[in-house]
Amino acid sequence: MNKYKLAGIGSGYFAGFQYRAWTRIPEVEVAAMCNRHKEKAIPIMKECGIKNHYTDYRDMLDQEKPGIVDIITPPETHLEMCREAADRGIHIICQKPLAPTYEEAKQIVEYVSGKGVRFMVHENWRFQPWYRKIRQLLDADAIGKPHSIYFRSRMGDGWSADAYIPRQPYFREYPRFLVYENGIHFIDTFRYLFGEVEKVFADLRKINPVIRGEDVAQIWFLMKNSVRAFWDANRYNEPNYENPRTTFGESLVEGTEGSIRLYPDGSITLQQLGDKEIAQPYDFKSEEFAGDCVYATQRHFMDCMLSGSEFEPNGKDYLRSLAVQEAVYNSAKKEEPVIVKF
Repeated sequence: MNKYKLAGIGSGYFAGFQYRAWTRIPEVEVAAMCNRHKEKAIPIMKECGIKNHYTDYRDMLDQEKPGIVDIITPPETHLEMCREAADRGIHIICQKPLAPTYEEAKQIVEYVSGKGVRFMVHENWRFQPWYRKIRQLLDADAIGKPHSIYFRSRMGDGWSADAYIPRQPYFREYPRFLVYENGIHFIDTFRYLFGEVEKVFADLRKINPVIRGEDVAQIWFLMKNSVRAFWDANRYNEPNYENPRTTFGESLVEGTEGSIRLYPDGSITLQQLGDKEIAQPYDFKSEEFAGDCVYATQRHFMDCMLSGSEFEPNGKDYLRSLAVQEAVYNSAKKEEPVIVKF
């Protein structure tokens, strides 16, 4: 079997999920990884059988000549790294947040497109198995025409004086936080399930004074097909269930003929009008991150590389999610509804 040679840049908290997922994809050989401090890379290299390490990613790209690069670094580095990879004709999968600003994200997408390389944003939320199952139920008209979705999230990891330090301390310095880092997942997922967003109305607040950005959000999304979506989230208060990092909350999808419920443990039920709530069987693994969605995302990337199919999401499509994100921050600033402009 001919394999794609892959090199990775980054070794932070989330990188392990991605390197491990690549080792499970037989069409990929992870040839090298790069980060500034090799001692941080050694555990991943040993676990994943990665032989080569670099401290300069340009040297790695020049010497290894990979077909694919996985960029798993902070958003402010992405524009430069994507340009360097695209200039060398290397296909790219890039972690979110895609860039610190919408304008910079647009520069990335336009630049790599102009170089003719394939580009996908590592947006794994829509690949969480419960959302794929909900999409199946919606496509089967299980609840008739959907009209409302409510998602409630309480993470409980952001109330203390050392909030976020154990796992991702850079969260504390983001001037935009909850929507930029976490809410973008739900924006993209709402679009995956229900189509484009027409208008938003957002209220954003900061509860913990030790961080820079917002940690509480209540946002209405008015979809073009008349579905109303509401995201009620904060990282400050604690949930009353065991593992908030399985589904990151709970959801209710309502339609003209019934409702779909997503529970915090990943279970899904269907309640058609006049009937009792019925559990919906489906397969998902309680391993790795959020239903093993990192593997599903990267498996999708490789399937599209092999078939020539379009990525989900590609760069141009992801800019639509980022345009919604910009409208959210605009709405919160203006304290009024804002129309999404692409």
